[in-house]
Amino acid sequence: MRGEWRRFAAFLKRPTLPERAPLPQAAGLRAVVWLVLLDLLVMAALLGVAGAVMAAGVSLPETALAGMEIGTGIILAVVVIAPLTEEIAFRGWLSGHPGHIFGLLAGALAAMVAGLAAMAFFGAALATAGLVALAAGTLVALAIVYRLRHRNTIGWFRRLFPALFWLSTLGFSLVHLTNFPADQLATALPLVLPQFVTGTILGYTRVHYGLWASVLLHMLHNGAIIALVLAASSAA
Repeated sequence: MRGEWRRFAAFLKRPTLPERAPLPQAAGLRAVVWLVLLDLLVMAALLGVAGAVMAAGVSLPETALAGMEIGTGIILAVVVIAPLTEEIAFRGWLSGHPGHIFGLLAGALAAMVAGLAAMAFFGAALATAGLVALAAGTLVALAIVYRLRHRNTIGWFRRLFPALFWLSTLGFSLVHLTNFPADQLATALPLVLPQFVTGTILGYTRVHYGLWASVLLHMLHNGAIIALVLAASSAA
């Protein structure tokens, strides 16, 4: 455990892509256990700070989950769908492999076309066209990933990796500002610090153990949050 935490701390001091491929699945599973424990300890410390701030009389914005009835659909979205989509979007390309980068771009373009079609809302035909575009783009993205799977990491990506890692982590944390009311974003900015910290752990996990490991860790993180929310609501 301490060895994994030391490797993570060293990675944060100087984020670099490992020269070797992601470690075997068994090693990844052990790492996820130690890293989710680290994540939960950090989250507990940050919750303690937030509790002290609220006890001092400072009012903090409520998240989107506050007051929401936690049903099966919400649990599925938070514990399964959000980790999967967020890991692909923010860390799927962090490997620097051409297939992952260009595959994500193809998928993002398809999602953009589908989203524009859905927002236009000019009839079932356009909505269907958006779904077709999304499905086609997904297939193209998977084909690109498969076709380029043996290519080496792009040289310029490896050189720029530290900046790309921190930008990915920052983007991941800032997107969670959407969980707060639009008129309270300035106040909510410090409240996405937990997502920033978790993003560093997820980024480390992704490049050293693979995307599946970061998705699993993300699911466990979100599952713990949902469990805490449910426990708090039942105790209230």
